[in-house]
Amino acid sequence: MEIKIVELEFEEDINFILGQSHFIKTVEDLYEAIVNTVPHAKFGIAFAEASGECLVRHTGNDEELEELAADKMLEIAAGHSFLILLKNAFPINVLQRIKDVPEVVNIFCATANPVQILLVETQQGRGIIGVIDGESPRKIEKEEDIIQRKQFLRKIGYKF
Repeated sequence: MEIKIVELEFEEDINFILGQSHFIKTVEDLYEAIVNTVPHAKFGIAFAEASGECLVRHTGNDEELEELAADKMLEIAAGHSFLILLKNAFPINVLQRIKDVPEVVNIFCATANPVQILLVETQQGRGIIGVIDGESPRKIEKEEDIIQRKQFLRKIGYKF
């Protein structure tokens, strides 16, 4: 058994969701969940099969994001995992719908931060054992930090 790290870091305007699923129709169902929730979102989806031909299945409505998701999924190479790359939407906009897709087993992260994926590799294959999402906290927020947080949430339209 060997532990490996795959790093995910994308352009500033790309958010992503990394999860685990269990069936070949995952890409189609994730596609429908996203377009039915945020029709203007641009996205690419990749899913790593864990049996049969063990292909990276992919779809999306943005060719660049779809290709990038497929390439990253091949690098991750953990069976039954999926990666969704998003533009013009935040994970919070689609996350509940993604969780409601019958094939979805687990969500590892939903972020725009740099992420390190911790993988375990055995003779059989690879599996995701966890993620490191962004950096460690450095301090506890103070009153001015609370004000900035609240202003930011209102600026991006998530609070009144």
